Amino acid sequence: MFLRTFVSSIRKDTNMKTIFHRAKERGFNNLGWLKSYHSFSFSQFYDPQKMNFGLLRVLNDDAVSAGMGFGAHPHDNMEIVSIPLSGELKHKDSTGRDEVIKTHDVQIMSAGSGITHSEFNNSREKEVKFLQIWVFPNEKNIEPRYEQKTFLPEDRENRLSTVVSPNKEEGGVWINQDAWFSLGNFDENKTISYDLKKEGNGVYVFVLSGEVEVDGNTLGERDAIGIWETNKIDVKTNTYTELLLIEVPMNF
Repeated sequence: MFLRTFVSSIRKDTNMKTIFHRAKERGFNNLGWLKSYHSFSFSQFYDPQKMNFGLLRVLNDDAVSAGMGFGAHPHDNMEIVSIPLSGELKHKDSTGRDEVIKTHDVQIMSAGSGITHSEFNNSREKEVKFLQIWVFPNEKNIEPRYEQKTFLPEDRENRLSTVVSPNKEEGGVWINQDAWFSLGNFDENKTISYDLKKEGNGVYVFVLSGEVEVDGNTLGERDAIGIWETNKIDVKTNTYTELLLIEVPMNF
């Protein structure tokens, strides 16, 4: 389905396919209290070439003003991951959860058969910045669930750390999909080799900060590249770099 919507480049030496998303080409929504960049079509931003990357449906890069946030609203049948980059989020939901999600935490909410939740900046003084990421689920209409863990930055210096996984023994928060999220902070002139964990998956490389080379493309802060039809990717850092890798199935 999605393959027809993407313009791909194919390396001559392999069948690997890529799609390059520049940060400056993302959608942008400014509500005053909320500034949100959209890697994929969302809200008032619509681009038929950017509906999804495989089962990755949403990657929003949000900044919320002090004391502001999203009031109670419903979701169903979506895996929703929140990653605070600075500041804290206050989360409440219809299951009775009342949590604070801090910088270095990763939160997942399996909306399943239906859940209502709210997210607010937990500070009355400072802005909160976070990523909100949606992945289509493997199994629909499961009982809604919530999980949150802290992942220390020193544990991902010059290595990738799994923070979201379908396998609980891998240490990440559990996701109802054959998907893996990895975070890593790397010094200049490092080469990161990533072996995809499941055949038929692709990986979306999102540069949080710094600069890297991937498949002949130079990616800067908030640039991204999606890669599929390969078992392995290599990323070379040009500067100190913070990366998020999202591996997802490519077919519904």
